[in-house]
Amino acid sequence: MYLRNKIEKKKVSVAVLGMGYVGLPLALIISKSGFKVIGIDVDDTKVGHINHGKSYIEYIKDEEIRGLTESGLLGAQAHCNNLEQFDVIIICVPTPLTKNKEPDLSHIISAVDVVSQHLRKGQIIILESTTFPGTTEEVVLPKLARSGMEVGKDFYLGFSPERVDPGNHQYTTRNTPKIVSGMTEKCSELIYAFYSQFIENVYKVSSTKTAEMAKLYENTFRHVNIALVNQLSLLCHKLGIDTNEVIKAASTKPFGFMPFYHGPGVGGHCIPVDPLYLLWKAKEYDMFLSLIETAEEVNCAMPQIVIERITDILNGHGKALSHSTLLVLGVAYKKNISDVRESPALKIIKELQDKGCKVLFNDPYVKEIDIDDHKYVSQELDADLLKNCDCTVIITPHDSYDFDWIVKHSKVVFDTRNATEKVTTNPEKIIKL
Repeated sequence: MYLRNKIEKKKVSVAVLGMGYVGLPLALIISKSGFKVIGIDVDDTKVGHINHGKSYIEYIKDEEIRGLTESGLLGAQAHCNNLEQFDVIIICVPTPLTKNKEPDLSHIISAVDVVSQHLRKGQIIILESTTFPGTTEEVVLPKLARSGMEVGKDFYLGFSPERVDPGNHQYTTRNTPKIVSGMTEKCSELIYAFYSQFIENVYKVSSTKTAEMAKLYENTFRHVNIALVNQLSLLCHKLGIDTNEVIKAASTKPFGFMPFYHGPGVGGHCIPVDPLYLLWKAKEYDMFLSLIETAEEVNCAMPQIVIERITDILNGHGKALSHSTLLVLGVAYKKNISDVRESPALKIIKELQDKGCKVLFNDPYVKEIDIDDHKYVSQELDADLLKNCDCTVIITPHDSYDFDWIVKHSKVVFDTRNATEKVTTNPEKIIKL
């Protein structure tokens, strides 16, 4: 009861490990609600930005951070030497894939190892990093239990999957429902009480495995349905049908249908990664999730489909791919953000480069990218650039792009995102995926 009362009075101190797209927004919303929060990250640049009231995420304003740092509610540090001082420790570190496309838990393991060295009675430890079912119970708990303390009695452990959609202004950390779980009922109660202080809708599930599976299911659901519409788009292309018109027509059904949209591939820190965590875990039980494996094959093939379509477009204009100059618009994995993790644009540019094509890119959010030790710098988007390129390829349709103007000054536009849907001038220049 003492710890619960301390939570409700906002007297607990909070440490958030990992100040990326998940950790920083979370630290902000917690500190806004009245808790004192310290963000911890190995990146000195991020730590410096936070402590000086500056944002490094495009949709978070400097003033938002500055107001919290000046009030003393938010700070940052690059070390974990004082973790025993915090009542709540939230782990928001990356969970990427290895080169063999297997789960890489090295960041979680490193974080938990440090936490275990500073663990004291009465602390709440929460894992938010996306991972396979069983991680909290089978990987995190044993490391913390080495202290000799008992979970649910001496310290409290749980899992609460992050649900961050970068750049989404409608659904933020505060109003996106939050799943919580704990290793014991007492753990669940305290974690539920904590998140309820700053999240509008908190949903408690029976186990950490359930919460871990729910997160993977959410993104695997998207992965499979994107693969379905990607495959459908290939058939529509052969049949001379506009895939986007099909999706719009199907969306008029008020029940039993949810629209997904085709594109050049999937990107980001979730959809290309999470389903593979699930596939890997299933193999431990001699299960092969063929539907998910097929979806992975379909979505991974889309960048190559884009290359083939570009080649056909250039051939139709009497140009060989190896003697062409292409302009790629947008390299972030989704519009209006700077995150390029797993972006299909990177795969497309690499393949074009390997085929001898000269590739230029523009992205208002990304200054430069590095592919196979070749550095690309975002070009200034002007009429001359568009006119001098043999094809303009729209990969990421940032809202700042004027597509009417882009089409007007381009020789030909290959639109992989239906970004030119409302363009009425020079429609003959537009070819859609």
